[in-house]
Amino acid sequence: MNSLGDLMQIYADRYNLNELEGIKETAVSGVYFYRSSKGNQRQPFVYQSGIIVLGQGHKQIHIGNQPVNYGPDDYLVVGVPMPLECEAFPEDNEPLLGLTINVDSTLLHRLVNELEAADFQVPRSANQDGFGLTSVKMADDMLDSCKRLMLALHSDLDTKMLGESLINEIVYRVLTGSEGHVLFNLAHHDGQYARVAKALNKMHRSYADGLTVQHLAEEANMSISAFHSAFRKVTLESPLQYLKKVRLNKAKELIQLEGLRVNEAAHSVGYSSTSQFSREFKRHFNMTPKGSAA
Repeated sequence: MNSLGDLMQIYADRYNLNELEGIKETAVSGVYFYRSSKGNQRQPFVYQSGIIVLGQGHKQIHIGNQPVNYGPDDYLVVGVPMPLECEAFPEDNEPLLGLTINVDSTLLHRLVNELEAADFQVPRSANQDGFGLTSVKMADDMLDSCKRLMLALHSDLDTKMLGESLINEIVYRVLTGSEGHVLFNLAHHDGQYARVAKALNKMHRSYADGLTVQHLAEEANMSISAFHSAFRKVTLESPLQYLKKVRLNKAKELIQLEGLRVNEAAHSVGYSSTSQFSREFKRHFNMTPKGSAA
């Protein structure tokens, strides 16, 4: 069988995606194809939760003081949305190619319940209770599952008939892999990880509201001190610093993609002072809000 990168390139050829710079949803709901011919220098992003599979090229993620590198046939497990900085490198004049797979909560809980009913023991990891993002080299079974997903995406009929079952298989492979605890922790509502994830979901839904640490701790059903500690353990950020990054990244999208003026974007994401917004935007992105619109 062809390499995973080769199968991704065949997909790009079939669906006229060789000019794509970014991501595009595939015919399988929640599965996105990624392509970048130039890559990018180190810059801030927010990685959404899910499974990220790279078939070609390399990326280096900077989060706190912990760099995460991944390349061909690696996958990334992102338990919660993570503001981070990322560099992307094409190789041998070939574009970066990858997939992002959103993990449906209903599917996740069903698989976790079935695995626990079968007395499956989650592999221990040095990062067992650590932050919500890690890179994993694919085992043969995971690589085979991803290749068969790409093969299915080459055929509209295969996509329709096999897509859902292949996503089921890939999530199962991740759950039973070396970093499966990330998704297990997410599924356990009573654990600190899942409680922080609940607060993070509120941040991403209601970033423009006047959220306080007290509001977020209540959402997580934790004391403020316990919430602070758990939040930093999962994200390597304080709650307010994380919220600021969410707001700034959303504002950048509004300026670049929707053409909002700087003051409109600032107010849309919860800033009452445009000047404060502009200062913090420049500090975060190393460019002015107006410069990002160019």
